[in-house]
Amino acid sequence: MSAHQRARADGVLMPTYRRYPVTFARGRGFYLYDETGRPYLDFVAGVAVTALGHAHPAVTEAVTRQAGRLLHTSNLYYTEPMAELAERLTRLLGWEDGRVFFANSGAEANECALKLVRKAMPGRPETIAAWGSFHGRTMQTLAATGQPAKWEAFQPVPAGFVHVPYDDAGALEAAVGDATSAVLLEPVQGEGGVVVPGDGYLPAVRSVCDARGLALVLDEVQTGLGRTGEWFGFQAFGDRAVPDVISLAKALGNGLPIGACVARGELATAFGPGDHATTIGGGPVVCAAALAVLETIERDGLVERARKVGEYLREGLASLVDSHALPVAVRGKGLLVALQLGSASARDVATAALSQGLLVNDVGPSVLRFCPPLIVGEAECDEAVDILAKVFRSLESSAG
Repeated sequence: MSAHQRARADGVLMPTYRRYPVTFARGRGFYLYDETGRPYLDFVAGVAVTALGHAHPAVTEAVTRQAGRLLHTSNLYYTEPMAELAERLTRLLGWEDGRVFFANSGAEANECALKLVRKAMPGRPETIAAWGSFHGRTMQTLAATGQPAKWEAFQPVPAGFVHVPYDDAGALEAAVGDATSAVLLEPVQGEGGVVVPGDGYLPAVRSVCDARGLALVLDEVQTGLGRTGEWFGFQAFGDRAVPDVISLAKALGNGLPIGACVARGELATAFGPGDHATTIGGGPVVCAAALAVLETIERDGLVERARKVGEYLREGLASLVDSHALPVAVRGKGLLVALQLGSASARDVATAALSQGLLVNDVGPSVLRFCPPLIVGEAECDEAVDILAKVFRSLESSAG
């Protein structure tokens, strides 16, 4: 797509994104290809979505097979892929009493979680969330998001959310009141800049929830399904941070629109018929794709791979901190990694990297996010680091 054609597209699309000046025509593995056939090493993965990379044969085969059988029935009826996927997710979580609601996105999965808690705890309409968090773009999940810049234009947003500093269990406990029913947190704040809390934070929050009769809702839309080097981010703490409700999406469909809200205990059966619904969510094709994703992650050992390769990537990025002035710190877990810059130049770096054939995400003015497919290896990490080193040298030369 030429610059003229992109301008035409801008004339008919709502301006909700600052898109980069590239048009992708196909993908394979950890590479995307533009309309000229030029390859780009993809360290964005659709924002942690294409965990198996692009055009993975297992997903392609599952989608093709299911599409030839049945595309849609609505949720007035049963389908085998939906039931099988729900069973698979509850087994992965180890929740024998777990129940699943399938949606179309992470925001919808979080919306379901918030409604579920509200239904289960009448008269307690308040949820505690964290500053810097991101939970979605529906009005309620936007209100839960701890980034005022994202919701100031839409005031008044729904009431019922109290925000406290992230990684501060004392502040969270102090905010609990008689109207509080739940705590909503990300195990790692992805959209907030890949902020990793201290090891004691989530277990301490779990203890507060137990002591005060609150539901712990963990938004694992970005951190779930191997991204942090565990099947689910909370599993890094054993049984000390197990949530009551978890939301999933992104990697679950490897690019197809699916989200899931999974609850255990009394919350699992808080909804009754008519309390919540979706026309398309959990359809047979997306559930078949998700089953192929889970099977491939397990069969190919991609959770452990994310842990090991993520450490290798962080070491490579740390070498840039040691040898260049602009990057100042590296943080992350598994293959959810951030490079902190010393100035508000992340967009410039990402744009320059794009010109060199590397996709990275400027998740904040001074933060680059790396969330490559879980199939990525050390060679691809070396390639990404080499490209970034070239970019930093060029920027330093221009500034000097």
